[in-house]
Amino acid sequence: MGNSGKIFNLSLIYATFRASAPIIYAALCAAITQQANILNIGTEGIMLVGAFTAVTVSFFTGTWILGVFAAMLSGALISLVMAVGHIKYHSEICAIGMGVNLFAIAISKFLLQAIFKTSGSFSDPGLSVIPRLHFSFLEHVPILGDLWNDCCLTEWLVLFLVLFLEFLFYKTVWGLRLRAVGKFPDAARTAGIPVDTVRYQAMLISGLIGGLAGAHLSLGYSSQFVENMTNNRGFMGVAAMYFGGANPILTSVGCLLFGFSDSVGARLQAYGFPAQFVLMMPYLVTILILSLSLIVKGKTIRRRESALLPAMRADAGKA
Repeated sequence: MGNSGKIFNLSLIYATFRASAPIIYAALCAAITQQANILNIGTEGIMLVGAFTAVTVSFFTGTWILGVFAAMLSGALISLVMAVGHIKYHSEICAIGMGVNLFAIAISKFLLQAIFKTSGSFSDPGLSVIPRLHFSFLEHVPILGDLWNDCCLTEWLVLFLVLFLEFLFYKTVWGLRLRAVGKFPDAARTAGIPVDTVRYQAMLISGLIGGLAGAHLSLGYSSQFVENMTNNRGFMGVAAMYFGGANPILTSVGCLLFGFSDSVGARLQAYGFPAQFVLMMPYLVTILILSLSLIVKGKTIRRRESALLPAMRADAGKA
């Protein structure tokens, strides 16, 4: 009972959110392209390149702002290359995404050695990192002060980004066009919507968010670059995106499940639980979430088919 109180306490809420924030960014990166019916498997690679770019630019310029912008631009560049390959040349998007992921691991490792003359990781006391926000009026508020004071700026930003994308997808003309392009591209084209342009726009925005995800990971979540530091967070984001049906709010709920399992696992390890079990927990949650998503999707499809069946029989009878 005493140990459970140390594991499941108030600080676990913040630890869950902190661990979930990079995955939420990755999930939003995947969600916006999925609305256009493009599966962005390259989210992992975009994040990793963004993380390295952010650290490099921040180190040489002395400002985290330029590091974040450079990371977002690098993500946008990679996503546009993916978009050209998929939209213009009709290449398989999953193959392109896996190529981007492998390229990101190789190029970041090579540049780490070429620029910083080191391998494995790079950190420096002079590295400019994303600041944490301290609100004096929350200092004496019992629960809110502990939860929300001294949060990283990009941790606050991800909350606004979720709400903004929710509004963008479902309350704007552009969001309506994006969803029309994803679900009914021929009908959208007939209605005069520039289908390819909307897809390019979705990929571009996705790249910007993916680069921001990487910058948060290296300059906000941590203060260093480590080889392959994304650690499959991009794939977890894609799984959470499927769980939420590319809806930003529901997708974020799936990300919180990943963050919760990661935070609980880290605490369990301190009480003697096998490290192998702890490291396995996020991946078990990934499989569980994907399984539930597929089950729910299958039931929805069967429900729609059963609803259409009487109408189809009636039309067949008339014929």
